[in-house]
Amino acid sequence: MTITQLQYVLAVAAHQNFTLAAEKSFVTQPTLSMQVQKLEDELDILIFDRSKKPIAITEVGKKIVAQAKNIVNEANRIKDIVDQEKGFIGGEFVLGIIPTVMPTLLPMFLDTFIKKYPKVNLIIKEQNTDDLIRNIQDGHIDAAIAVTPLEIEFIKERPLYYEPFVGYIPKNHRLGNNTKIDVSDLDISDVLLLQDGHCFRDGVLNLCNASKTGNVEKFRIQSGSFETLVNLVNEGMGMTLLPYLNTLGLNDNKKENLKYFNTPSPAREVSIIYHKSELKIQITEAIKEVISSIVRGAIAFQDVKIISPIVK
Repeated sequence: MTITQLQYVLAVAAHQNFTLAAEKSFVTQPTLSMQVQKLEDELDILIFDRSKKPIAITEVGKKIVAQAKNIVNEANRIKDIVDQEKGFIGGEFVLGIIPTVMPTLLPMFLDTFIKKYPKVNLIIKEQNTDDLIRNIQDGHIDAAIAVTPLEIEFIKERPLYYEPFVGYIPKNHRLGNNTKIDVSDLDISDVLLLQDGHCFRDGVLNLCNASKTGNVEKFRIQSGSFETLVNLVNEGMGMTLLPYLNTLGLNDNKKENLKYFNTPSPAREVSIIYHKSELKIQITEAIKEVISSIVRGAIAFQDVKIISPIVK
C-alpha cells in the first residue's frame, strides 16, 4: 500500500470515473487503474463497483476512502512542516469564495497578493457556502471566504472584516425621504431579495424577522445578482439591501438612493475558513493578512451589529 495508491483511490471516489480521475491526477488511465487494482488485490476487497455508471463506492470502500483521506492529509502535513520551517510560501492553493463576496473582494486583493507571493499558484473557485463546507471537508479546497458564524466542528473561522448592510431606496419609496433608516423600518413585503441559497438573503431575512414587520415577499426573484435587484428598485418594484462594498462601484445617480442605518449598523461577518487540520496554514495566513490590510481602509464603519447568516 502506498500514498500514491491512496491518492488515486481518492481521485476515483471524487470523480466517479477512472478516466477523469487519471486526468486530474496527471497520469494515464491504465496506470491509475492498475494501481487501484493492485491495492484492491492486496486488501482482497473491492473498493469500487465498476458495473455501475457512474462508478459506485462499495460499503467497505467508503470506510477505506474515509481512512485514506486521513492518511493523505497527514502525509501532506510533512511537507507543510518543512515549508513552514523554511519560511516558504508557495505551491498550489485552492481558495473558494461565496458569490456575494467574490465580485467586490477579489479585484481588491488579488493583484496585491500575487505580486507579494509570486510562488503561490492561487486557484479561485466561486461556490455557495454549502459547497465550500463540503469541499473543505473532502480536501478539494484549502480555504474559503464566507459569511460567518457557521459553527461547524471541523472548520476554523478567522474574521477578515465586518461589512455593513446599506439600504438602496428610491425617492418615491415610503422611506425615500429618510436621512437614515432603522431595522424597525424594514418590511419584508417590499424588500427585494436574492434567490435561495445565498447567505446574504438569509441575513436579510434574519434582519427583517427582527423588525417584526410585514409577512411575506410580494414576489421572489430567481437571481443571484445585486445589479438586477438595483435595476428593479429603479423601476419602482420596492427597495433592497446591499453589502457596503457593493455600493462603492455605483454611479453618482444610484448613490443618491443609498440609505445608511442608524448605529449600530447591521453587518455581516466575512471570514476566511479552513479545516482544523490547518494544512497550508502559512498561505492561509498570508491571504488573511493581505485582505485585512486592504479592506480595513475601505470600510470605515466601527459600530456594527453582526447579523447571522442562519435564518432563525
